[in-house]
Amino acid sequence: MTAPSAWLDIYDLDAELTDEERLVRSTVRAFVDRDVRPLLRDAWEDGHFPKELIARMGALGLFGPTLTGYDLPGLGQRAYGLMMLELERGDSGLRSFASVQGGLVMYPIHRYGSEEQKSRWLQPLASGARVGCFGLTEPDHGSDPGGMITRAVRDGDCWVLNGNKMWITNGTLADIAVVWARTDEGIRGFLVEKGTPGFTTSLMRHKMSLRASDTSELHFDDVRLPDSALLPGVTGLGAALSCLNQARYSIAWGVTGAALDCLEEAAEYVGEREMFGGPLARFQLIQERLADMLCGVTKGRLLVERLAALKGADRATPAMISLAKRENCAMALDVARTCRQLLGANGISLEYRTGRHLCNLESVITYEGTHEIHSLILGHAITGHPAYRT
Repeated sequence: MTAPSAWLDIYDLDAELTDEERLVRSTVRAFVDRDVRPLLRDAWEDGHFPKELIARMGALGLFGPTLTGYDLPGLGQRAYGLMMLELERGDSGLRSFASVQGGLVMYPIHRYGSEEQKSRWLQPLASGARVGCFGLTEPDHGSDPGGMITRAVRDGDCWVLNGNKMWITNGTLADIAVVWARTDEGIRGFLVEKGTPGFTTSLMRHKMSLRASDTSELHFDDVRLPDSALLPGVTGLGAALSCLNQARYSIAWGVTGAALDCLEEAAEYVGEREMFGGPLARFQLIQERLADMLCGVTKGRLLVERLAALKGADRATPAMISLAKRENCAMALDVARTCRQLLGANGISLEYRTGRHLCNLESVITYEGTHEIHSLILGHAITGHPAYRT
């Protein structure tokens, strides 16, 4: 396992970690260095998620670790955040897999599911024996999920589901899909199992970002579902959005890891790269850029540390989570772009990590709410006026 450069933690935040949190972080860091990094370049270039990692991630408790009961670990929010930081230090696709599995699939089953649904699905999902996906976004309804067209209609003691979902992480890998659809009772969540007649998936190809991630479309053509497939504990779009807040929290931590990885690589590179008679690191312009980026990642880490404390005390609001997702995604993307420039032409080579992070972060700043949508969420909190509903 590679030890992080001491200057990356200039405010000595790691000194505040508990022994359990230190163990969590070091364990996930070792997993990323030993098991993940050797696979990433080829997986990203070939455009596939390395499925052989799923069981190992499950064995490490990376799926739904803050959930309780059903033999789930019930870890704290900071420990979970550190997991996501270290996973995205490897690759955004790796953290996305864990975010979806835990925050967008296990969380709604745990919070809104029936006892039978919880008993059947939570442990297999936690172990990685089963994979899940979250179907909310549609081809014509991304930032406005309330405009969804996918619909479920009662037919006796069954439901008939029709529609399409797009940009779905883990879609072709999933054994179970948490699907949100419009009904006469309002927006409801359904558990749709792989192999159900009329339910098909297709892999989205030719991506320029998140290439080491399974991104799919879900298709529902007169899919008949028993009433037991319905998540009984909720009606309305708010439930789906509550799941998004779980994912947004993990993103705010995760992108900090991507930024740290870029900064560490760039600092090492300019320290070794000889130009104009010496290392690039001796130039004032280079040092100013490194200083700016260190300030950015330090502020990002402080932001999620505070958010973890608020979330752990059940005091985190959607606006707080939006602020962290918005700011840290923008920070990480700025850091990745600057580091790519410091690496020169090597910055676009997969022999280095920064270019891959940069491409991935172009997606991460968009999904689970764009930068602009989070601006409007904060604007609503400030003014009381929901500008996205004009």
